[in-house]
Amino acid sequence: MKQGKVILLGAGPGDLDLLTIKAMKALMLADVVLLDDLANPEIASLAPQAQLIRVGKRGGCKSTPQDFIQRLMRRYALQGKVVVRVKGGEVLLFGRAGEEISFLQAAGVTVEIINGISSGLAAAASLGISLTHREHCQGVTFVTAHAQDHSEPNWQALAQTGTTLVIYMGMSRIAQVTAGLLKTLSPNTPAAVVQWASTPAERRLISSLEYLAVDAQAAQMGSPAIILVGDAVGEARERVLEEAVAA
Repeated sequence: MKQGKVILLGAGPGDLDLLTIKAMKALMLADVVLLDDLANPEIASLAPQAQLIRVGKRGGCKSTPQDFIQRLMRRYALQGKVVVRVKGGEVLLFGRAGEEISFLQAAGVTVEIINGISSGLAAAASLGISLTHREHCQGVTFVTAHAQDHSEPNWQALAQTGTTLVIYMGMSRIAQVTAGLLKTLSPNTPAAVVQWASTPAERRLISSLEYLAVDAQAAQMGSPAIILVGDAVGEARERVLEEAVAA
């Protein structure tokens, strides 16, 4: 029996053109594909010979239990199969990769990781901004607004870092997020929301921290989306204003 393994594969934000060559090769070799709900379902066409199992996981929706997913991966890998666990975005950012790696390694299963483009990076590319623009910030902070115990991050401490904030899973509590940041940041701090980054359904909203929650609600923007906050985001706002004047 050939040796099985699990490949944790980042499918990126949705545009299949953003897949790496390494990811495409892995899909071609897959015996079993476990497809995340946020990944582009068309990715299955790149693994036509594989058994496809949909393991939906999305905040606020009915999801496949994490323990069940991990046991599925272990079972097929121990049968000698190549299992590709397809995750939306980047494998190592907010995708429970740590839990899966530990579980599989404890069972003696080989684990490989193939990185993908995070939706946070795709959102910045859509806005045409640098998250680490040296005229505006000291770096970038990726943070989730949805902690496992449902607690909130220390928004005041994050606001004091001087970094561009890229916030995942924050749309259901965007009012709380902005309120927490406003305790430290100026109301005029540039802010944006990008929904379904890189896909045909993509929507962008550029605003200020003070009005972001209201504007997002008025535009009926929801998950999946990325919230971006910081002076670097102002580069996109200035560009929009210049285009409006030119028009």
